[in-house]
Amino acid sequence: MLTQAGDDRRQQYTGIKMAETKKLLRALAGETQDVPPVWLMRQAGRYLPEYRATRAEAGDFLSLCYTSDLAAEVTLQPIRRYGFDAAILFADILLIPDALGADLWFVTGEGPRLSTTTTPADMAKLKGKDDIHDHLAPVYETVRILSRELPEETALIGFAGAPWTVATYMIAGRGTPDQGPAHKLMAEDRATFEALMERLTGATIEYLSKQVEAGAEVVKIFDSWAGSLKGEDFDRYALEPARRITQEMKARFPGLPVIAFPREAGEKYIGFAKATGADCVALDNSIDADWGAANVQADGCVQGNMNPGLMVTGGQALIDETRRIRAAFSGGPHIFNLGHGITPDADPENVTIMLEALRG
Repeated sequence: MLTQAGDDRRQQYTGIKMAETKKLLRALAGETQDVPPVWLMRQAGRYLPEYRATRAEAGDFLSLCYTSDLAAEVTLQPIRRYGFDAAILFADILLIPDALGADLWFVTGEGPRLSTTTTPADMAKLKGKDDIHDHLAPVYETVRILSRELPEETALIGFAGAPWTVATYMIAGRGTPDQGPAHKLMAEDRATFEALMERLTGATIEYLSKQVEAGAEVVKIFDSWAGSLKGEDFDRYALEPARRITQEMKARFPGLPVIAFPREAGEKYIGFAKATGADCVALDNSIDADWGAANVQADGCVQGNMNPGLMVTGGQALIDETRRIRAAFSGGPHIFNLGHGITPDADPENVTIMLEALRG
């Protein structure tokens, strides 16, 4: 059941009045703009010296995620520096398993580690979907801070990892190149695998709902490993959870825009927006922009999809590709972004060059 704050947010999303002033919301409402709104995946991150300073102040990555004023600070840093059209909450997709009771820690230079969830006994140790909010309260406070402090023209994006992607980490205990452990559990113990997917789907809905109640204006579902699912498995474990989450969020908050990112979906990008109800589909950089315009943008707003490597190498190639992508998607609603996250070795000056080529 929604709180009073949730009721207030639901009223806010009835109609799309906010879209009149915020470029990102106008694109998500279906408006084609001469200059598309722009933000970058992982725009608050290690490529920025101010982020590294704040991370050092926090002491470790999880402390940064759970210290609301510092998480808000790193979210605001790229907005101050570049004037992006949207800020995305600084958090991590693995905070949900952490809140469900899995052990989570980060190894410097190697990434996340988790206690594994592969048996019915492991599932029994996890909390229910409605029992995660005390643990995640600092994240909701970060959203509240941002909703007060962001410039009025800047949209605020909340997010969560998609159930399949989060499940791959929980099953393997870490990131893997081919998501092999998750595929193995799916094949050998479908009941446990599907129980985990169900728990994650429910928890994701509750988590995103609290973000919206706190002030998020858009939510994004990151399915970073969707491309490893093929055929019916993609439909069942990438598309269907995205549909359920999107439809429930829109039922709770009518008019709420949802961005879906089934990374490396290939041909499965076609029709994804219609099948799930998402207002925008983010495209990875393996997809040609002209193909994306013809096959995905035909159904509505698309986001993407420049190669993040160009933020490292820069030069005329960066300028040319920025202009090419803008032109390719100029016939419909488009949010300019990368095809995946900006990398720690990116040159901050290249972001400025990209913005000048896009907006100039």
